[in-house]
Amino acid sequence: MAPRPGQQPEADRRHPVDRTLPPVKMVTSGLQHVAAMYAGVVAPPMIVGPACGLGPAETAFLMGASLFTAGIATLLQTLGFWKIGAKLPFVNGVSFAGVTPMVAIGQSQSPRHALPVIFGAVLVAGVLGFLLAPYFSRLVRFFPPVVTGTVITLIGLSLLPVAFRWSQGGSEPAPDHGSLVNIGTAALTFVIVLVLRRVLRGFLRQIAILLGLVAGTLIAIPVGITRFSALAGADLVGFPVPFHFGAPRFELAAIVSMCVVMLVCMTESTADMLALGRIVGRPADERTIAGGLRADTLGTAVSPFFNGFANSAFAQNIGLVAMTGVRSRFVVATSGGILIVLGLCPVAASVISLVPLPVLGGAGIVLFGSVAASGIQTLASAALEKGENALIVAAALGIGLIPIAAPDFYHAFPKDLLVVLDSGISTGCLVALVLNLVFHHLGGRRPDGGPGPLDAGAGGGHEEADRPRRPAGGEPDAAGFVAAPAH
Repeated sequence: MAPRPGQQPEADRRHPVDRTLPPVKMVTSGLQHVAAMYAGVVAPPMIVGPACGLGPAETAFLMGASLFTAGIATLLQTLGFWKIGAKLPFVNGVSFAGVTPMVAIGQSQSPRHALPVIFGAVLVAGVLGFLLAPYFSRLVRFFPPVVTGTVITLIGLSLLPVAFRWSQGGSEPAPDHGSLVNIGTAALTFVIVLVLRRVLRGFLRQIAILLGLVAGTLIAIPVGITRFSALAGADLVGFPVPFHFGAPRFELAAIVSMCVVMLVCMTESTADMLALGRIVGRPADERTIAGGLRADTLGTAVSPFFNGFANSAFAQNIGLVAMTGVRSRFVVATSGGILIVLGLCPVAASVISLVPLPVLGGAGIVLFGSVAASGIQTLASAALEKGENALIVAAALGIGLIPIAAPDFYHAFPKDLLVVLDSGISTGCLVALVLNLVFHHLGGRRPDGGPGPLDAGAGGGHEEADRPRRPAGGEPDAAGFVAAPAH
């Protein structure tokens, strides 16, 4: 029935978040979201796979599984059902927060058991997070910027040594490890990414990391450091067979480490939902946050069945929503469908594995460094000049940097403890959380910072925590150039 004169059509009365777009614009806008987060999805399995003893072909399989599970998690978040999903234009993918703990777990196990132990820990962490979601949405006041900013900074600092090793060629026993060719290729890729960021505009500037990886790979072919073995054996169509690497194994130390990561992911996702809700004009209330956290954690719990890792929000896509003004959650749902299709095409994942480690290292320095910069920017809103906030950051960063600066520091400790202690992110998060509670919440002390986003008693300088944060430089970016927590 046609609308009455002066009456808006029903489609126009819907909130922009709930509107659909013409098919062509839906697909192209969805592809733009995929381009903005693709590198961030495939980077974690690129790190974890070799650390667990996987070769190029198995690492490519792991990347395809990560794309597939990121698509599932994104559909849960955008479309939702029951009380699951924020139903906002929210992209989910593999969280960077879990990379360092998973590498530590993998290196503490035999190659045969490394991934099953990781998947078992991720599964338990996802289930625990799902059960905690409605309560966690009320406890966000215990995770002010002084805590989240410290953790995000540690994520970037913990991953930078990985980029340095990639730049050298990855494997120390290799004869060309640290050669001028490897480091020169990494340096050239690094410069290319910076130049592209400086000269490009609009969408091309957003995908400067991806363009830099392509350019670096093409340059690496004539110098002989590009390997085509994974592409040669890849199928056009495939499916991430459940438990391809074996049934999950459950070890307490690994579970504790991943549960800490899950809390970090939930904290980052909460901050991102608060920012995105304001950008799209639908403020995220406690119910929305609880639904979004359920989608995050359910996606995490499902991922190990398909050989995937913990999923959380991708903040760079929030910047993309702010820049383009396209607020439809169905656009992001389309990007989730595209991710699933890519995950079912091993050739597509294998193409990414063609990128030589030195090329990835050069781009990784920019990518991981920008994560640390995002954490520093978050700390800028933490009122470090007030009370003991600077002391909290100093202590947490100091403890969190021990595994990075002195890798053998805990060598005499029991093996089970090393899974947690060898992760600077886990230890730094725990120290920041405990000190924030001691200084700002226990003993009836009133925190020096302003009120939190959901609770007036929040500590640690929350006065700006629920404001939308613009990406560094004023524009969103493909993989990690973000002011909000990056993944």
